[in-house]
Amino acid sequence: MPNRTAAALLAATAASFLLVSCSSADSSTPAAAPAPAASADQVVAKLAGKIPTVKLVKTYTAEDDPNHLLGRPNGYTSKAAFADSRIPVDQLDGTAPDSTDRGGSVEVFADEAGAKARMDLVQAATKGLDPEYDYVAGPVLVRVSHLLTPDQAKEYESAVR
Repeated sequence: MPNRTAAALLAATAASFLLVSCSSADSSTPAAAPAPAASADQVVAKLAGKIPTVKLVKTYTAEDDPNHLLGRPNGYTSKAAFADSRIPVDQLDGTAPDSTDRGGSVEVFADEAGAKARMDLVQAATKGLDPEYDYVAGPVLVRVSHLLTPDQAKEYESAVR
């Protein structure tokens, strides 16, 4: 039994040495900067590539952002609205062309914590009403209309992941 323990310890030590050696060899090369997050309209384009019923409706600016969060502290860095043609037109009376009810929106934050905080805020505000489907992937929050069925919403979840 002591020989097995010694052999296991030796193997673990060798593995640790290899990991340290590899990491120290890589430390001489500069680390690559993290890739910037895609803009909201780029995310919508990717969604449309996976869900053919999606269409970009609007890319917001700081001047026309209805939430007044674009570019502001703790706000998103970009926002876009999209429509999903599977939502029945008769359920959209009185909604603005860029309403989340018509499909959804994409909000891109500086980091995942910002996206999660916004999702928590939106979900708390809509609790007991007509809660939307919300999906976070890194710094991206995809908000999907409550007028879509759960199975349709799962397509967004898969596309976002």
